[in-house]
Amino acid sequence: MQKFNLFFSNYLTYIKLEKGLTENTLFSYQNDIKRFLEFLNMKQVSSLKNVNLNILIDFVNMLSELGLSANSISRNISSIKSFFNFLIKEDLIDENPLEYLHKPKIIKKIPEVLTVPEIEKILNSIDTSTPLGIRDRALIEVMYGCGLRISESINITINNILFEQELIRIYGKGRKERIVPIGSHALKYVTLYIRDIRPSLLKNKIRPEVFLNFRGDKLTRMGVWKILKKYVKKCNIDRKITPHTLRHSFATHLLEGGADLRAVQMLLGHSDISTTEIYTHIDKTYLKEIHKSFHPRNKWGNL
Repeated sequence: MQKFNLFFSNYLTYIKLEKGLTENTLFSYQNDIKRFLEFLNMKQVSSLKNVNLNILIDFVNMLSELGLSANSISRNISSIKSFFNFLIKEDLIDENPLEYLHKPKIIKKIPEVLTVPEIEKILNSIDTSTPLGIRDRALIEVMYGCGLRISESINITINNILFEQELIRIYGKGRKERIVPIGSHALKYVTLYIRDIRPSLLKNKIRPEVFLNFRGDKLTRMGVWKILKKYVKKCNIDRKITPHTLRHSFATHLLEGGADLRAVQMLLGHSDISTTEIYTHIDKTYLKEIHKSFHPRNKWGNL
């Protein structure tokens, strides 16, 4: 097991330095592989060269017995496969035994989506006569108006917002950069927040992030959850709504309005390898037109 841990430690260093993965992804990889190595130790497998298909099937069965979903099991397999590819790269093993293991069939759940009237109701429920109300309005406008992940939203810096071009530079999974149009409503409240509210929240601190809590620190993931939950409850929307629901709603509303699927995928920053080459050639002006033409927050007129 000690030798396994050395390989494992070297692998974690490799993916952290070479792959540019997010902290959440690194944490998942670490947990998945650690559990697998503990399983090998329990099975008294003395060498990684001895890992075969039967051992892998036993491991997958154990994960299933533990109650893991097909999605989680599939992610575990991907994590371990990546680890074994690293071992091949380091000439520690000759082949990857996971090449012969099929991932379980994943049943994709239809994500929860808010209707356009529900989005409007949530936004209008925010009291913008208060400083934190303006911050909350700006935050939710940006998350929905740009289709951002929660991690992307809390990491936006002042320099990421290109006010004159009406664009935001976003760093997604694996620090991949994309440029997203910001609609007039979102831009209006972000400008108001940065100009009139953010300086008072900062007090004497210096922080690059746009969205801050009342102490002047970077808004956390939990902080965003609590903010959205407050307004969802206020609007009596009795469904499980999360910050990611805003992102699902963004994509759904664009597609329902007639937007091109590839353009929406590019706006979302999806990294589907089979279509990435196509996305890289879509002009930013075209993306702005798609966003302006089909996103409902650009159709409701001036507030």
